[in-house]
Amino acid sequence: MPAVRGDGMRGLAVFISDIRNCKSKEAEIKRINKELANIRSKFKGDKTLDGYQKKKYVCKLLFIFLLGHDIDFGHMEAVNLLSSNKYSEKQIGYLFISVLVNTNSDLIKLIIQSIKNDLQSRNPIHVNLALQCIANIGSKDMAEAFGTEIPKLLVSGDTMDVVKQSAALCLLRLFRKSPEIIPGGEWTSRIIHLLNDPHMGVVTAATSLIDALVKKNPEEYKGCVTLAVARLSRIVTASYTDLQDYTYYFVPAPWLSVKLLRLLQNYTPPSEEPGVRGRLSECLETIFNKAQEPPKSKKVQHSNAKNAVLFEAISLIIHNDSEPNLLVRACNQLGQFLSNRETNLRYLALESMCHLATSEFSHEAVKKHQEVVILSMKMEKDVSVRQQAVDLLYAMCDKTNAEEIVQEMLAYLETADYSIREEMVLKVAILAEKYATDFTWYVDVILNLIRIAGDYVSEEVWYRVIQIVINREEVQGYAAKTVFEALQAPTCHENMVKVGGYILGEFGNLIAGDTRSSPQVQFELLHSKYHLCSAATRALLLSTYIKLVNLFPEIKNRVQEVFRADSNLRSSDVELQQRASEYLQLSIVASSDVLATVLEEMPAFPERESSILAVLKKKKPGRIPDDVRESKSPQPTAAPTAVINSTNNTNSSSADLLGLSTPPGTTAPATGNGLLDVLGDLYTAPKISPSTVQQNNIKKFLFKNNGVLFENDLIQIGVKSEFRQNLGRIGLFYGNKTQFPIQTVRPELHWTDLHKLNVQMKPMEPVLEAGAQIQQMLTAECIEDFVDAPSMSVSFVYNNVPQKITMKLPLTLNKFFEPTEMNGESFFARWKNLGGEQQRAQKIFKAQGSIDIPATRTKLAGFGMQLLDGIDPNPDNFVCAGIVHTRVQQVGCLMRLEPNKQAQMFRLTVRSSKETVSHEICNLLADQF
Repeated sequence: MPAVRGDGMRGLAVFISDIRNCKSKEAEIKRINKELANIRSKFKGDKTLDGYQKKKYVCKLLFIFLLGHDIDFGHMEAVNLLSSNKYSEKQIGYLFISVLVNTNSDLIKLIIQSIKNDLQSRNPIHVNLALQCIANIGSKDMAEAFGTEIPKLLVSGDTMDVVKQSAALCLLRLFRKSPEIIPGGEWTSRIIHLLNDPHMGVVTAATSLIDALVKKNPEEYKGCVTLAVARLSRIVTASYTDLQDYTYYFVPAPWLSVKLLRLLQNYTPPSEEPGVRGRLSECLETIFNKAQEPPKSKKVQHSNAKNAVLFEAISLIIHNDSEPNLLVRACNQLGQFLSNRETNLRYLALESMCHLATSEFSHEAVKKHQEVVILSMKMEKDVSVRQQAVDLLYAMCDKTNAEEIVQEMLAYLETADYSIREEMVLKVAILAEKYATDFTWYVDVILNLIRIAGDYVSEEVWYRVIQIVINREEVQGYAAKTVFEALQAPTCHENMVKVGGYILGEFGNLIAGDTRSSPQVQFELLHSKYHLCSAATRALLLSTYIKLVNLFPEIKNRVQEVFRADSNLRSSDVELQQRASEYLQLSIVASSDVLATVLEEMPAFPERESSILAVLKKKKPGRIPDDVRESKSPQPTAAPTAVINSTNNTNSSSADLLGLSTPPGTTAPATGNGLLDVLGDLYTAPKISPSTVQQNNIKKFLFKNNGVLFENDLIQIGVKSEFRQNLGRIGLFYGNKTQFPIQTVRPELHWTDLHKLNVQMKPMEPVLEAGAQIQQMLTAECIEDFVDAPSMSVSFVYNNVPQKITMKLPLTLNKFFEPTEMNGESFFARWKNLGGEQQRAQKIFKAQGSIDIPATRTKLAGFGMQLLDGIDPNPDNFVCAGIVHTRVQQVGCLMRLEPNKQAQMFRLTVRSSKETVSHEICNLLADQF
């Protein structure tokens, strides 16, 4: 035995070698089963096993588990190793427990007692092992058991530095699980004063803990600001020899500096005291000065460490947005990086300058780098850097440089990467509208956009140019002339045909006096594009033709020939057929006065937020600069829509103010209501139909992120949301359906489990004007799995009568799923591994109607998990896989839905690595099919 010990667990090395040499999966399983049988017999039959042998066998079990095999014994032997005085044996015991022991295991009580013994030990190595185990398990049981002992260890004057360091990180882990673990009162001051600890390792760990505490309770821990500034000052003024043990490539304590700078960003401003603010400014100036010094090393680690501190300092300056000199200096420093050969530095510089461009103090300084940024947009090799350069140009744009920036972006658009063209189109359209002093220039820009990148021009863009032309009489003639000339090009994008058809149908009379653009020429030019277009565009052109009949009676016969053509009257497309037949009859039976009334010119659109800006916000949440947030040009809710008369029915109690009932950009099918229905949908505008949504039917949002959340006769509340891993953004849209303002609108959140799901609600305007819509943003972070969804109440006053609405928010656990692709072998292997009673949940329920396999598939596809095809032997069964993302852990989840058509029943089975997740996902899906 001594010889074997000298070889360092030779038996384990031989076993690992055997596994690696296996030629097949079957050979590996056979070898593992043989070893498991041997270990089981040793643990059961050999009462003389010493600590070394137990350690060796426990290591083998740990290795087998890491290969993906279940281990159902050996736990007690691992617990026994905890009582050993030998470091290697105790370490293996803790490692096994941290990896294999479930938080619900009966062994937890035994483990807790062993950990308590080690926490009270005088050996700091044993104490550290215990703290690491507590942090690795990180359960509520651990928080309850050691919630009083660990804070004492942390602030005690007798505790060694290395133990304090581990205690701070352990406490941070438990705080994220159970925020109530940190006591208040005198403990607050004692924890904050860890920033003064002479040991840099303790300060580094404590800063991470304090940062988390500040985010939870900023007022209570505000005293940390003074100490953080003082510690930062000592670091940045120190030489690399002063902090030798914590200097990284000649940069003193870069990690701690970054943590302190981030800690200070929790407050705006960090401090009201002039002395503290002055000292912080000196620190930031020193960081800038050091960035200008010649490098002390040519190694990349030196520049990375120095730049990490610099960029975090710039982030703090941007966050405070109160020191003009520092903001301008930050801009100049970043400008130097724009020509750096390091791609990452150029990217980070452009990203930070985007934020500086939104500050009134540094906007002009950013504009000085316009030429370099334009060069970056055109010449950069990395597409992400080019994208960032486009973002910066968009942010730095104002009235003085708008035309130049728009022209440069248009020129680059012809050769831009396909991945960024659509976003560039939106940005050019927004800038052209916002900074247009002459709207003829705006029209030219949009038509150029369509010519250069027609495939990437969304419907919102061409809707928008039509809205603006309709609302500005001075530009209507120019728009008609320009679009007429654009349509004469040999190749013409379909979006150009749409714009041309709409504008000539409304304002073609303004250019009809010129023989080169006579009514007959206009009609023939448009009709030459007719057979090259999609059915939706042809429907729009038919509406244009009937408008031309009203404007120019002399071409009526030619237009009627088109309506009578078999390709229209007998078209397989019901919309074309109905429009052609009803427009033909209208042109025959209606007098000129009736025709003029029915086909009256479009009225002006109401003032609303630009639909293009809304699309860009959706694509780039949180990245729209403050100075480009509102546009006061006319803003309709949908595509341009012809009306029967000039009365604006926006305030109709049945109007869908959010445009959520009919998806944008779709043409509603003809409903058989005859001529009025067709004219109401003139120019293929989306219909805005009355909502039939039940009040706050939260269940439907399990399978989608957008829709009407609540509706009654007074107000409509819609939701649009997006989720990424454990974070979510929810936009609530409040629409006033009445002709009177709604006063003192006050939403309130009702949710007690903030330690599981943290929801933050941004303030909103208290008055909702008649027929208007306002938006409110919510952010959500899933900290750990939760049950049910938060509630929200909205109180307001209408006609001097208080009203209150209570509803559930569409925030359920499945929103934090990440779909996971798996093959059949992986799925069923994982399915088998999750077969424990505490890992699975199952429900059998009756189908709501006849079992519809395609409809069931559609629902599951929107639930958030990955629908796996060809996995289950029964083709009617559905299997899904996904990972629930929370802040504290990721929980793998598998689902199987088995329909029984004969019995009209479903069996739903959910398995995951956490019992509460399995039951919640099962409860959400049950009775939904």
